[in-house]
Amino acid sequence: MSYGYFAEFYDSFTDDVDYDKIEKFVCSLLSRDGINGGLLLDLACGTGSLAVRLSEKGYSVIGTDLSPEMLSEAQQKAADKNVDILFLCQDMTQLNLYGTIICTVCTLDSLNHLKSLDEIKKVFSLVSLFTEEGGIFVFDVNTLYKHKKVLGNNAFIYENDDALCAWQNSLDGDTVNIDLDFFTETENGLYERYSESFSERAYNLCDIENALAETGFEIIGIYDGYDNKPISDNSQRAVFAARKGRKNG
Repeated sequence: MSYGYFAEFYDSFTDDVDYDKIEKFVCSLLSRDGINGGLLLDLACGTGSLAVRLSEKGYSVIGTDLSPEMLSEAQQKAADKNVDILFLCQDMTQLNLYGTIICTVCTLDSLNHLKSLDEIKKVFSLVSLFTEEGGIFVFDVNTLYKHKKVLGNNAFIYENDDALCAWQNSLDGDTVNIDLDFFTETENGLYERYSESFSERAYNLCDIENALAETGFEIIGIYDGYDNKPISDNSQRAVFAARKGRKNG
């Protein structure tokens, strides 16, 4: 899905995301493989918070996202930080780059927006196509546990200085349908309402492992979040690190 109105409020309602931790996880993983620079793709980069941090660490960064509104926020963020990032408006299932990359990152459950395992495999295949041999693929997914035990049919209210957000979930098997309503105060004291709806699907982690193997990746590790802890039955976010296999001979 492509965020529209949500892009304006995304950063203020996700200010609890520890982008520094994610950046350190990615950079440490790459460093252990002897990768300390090169061309890196932030797939579904959103408002560019991670892309900017990775650029500041010396990587040449491409950021792709389906939402023009999110990319507009990302471009402004990069300009404010005086970093040079190429942003492209692309559907991840239609990824098309101008050359090869040494690493791809795809964070904050972006892959859960894909509606089928076939779409997951298609994205993995495209990432593999543009990844150099020995290159790294780091991504995370919300787990089935999180969908069923945490998100479920629950409702949440978030409020900050910019807006109030009413978040309503509806669980349908392994898919959570999410309805967001944003309320912002106007100059005359009235409130404007903006609505967004999208779905996220959780996948069996074994299916994801198999999809990686089928598209030429070797799994380095599967972690409980970005803390280097092993995955468990009640992990809410599974982080995969994989390496594109080298051809024999």
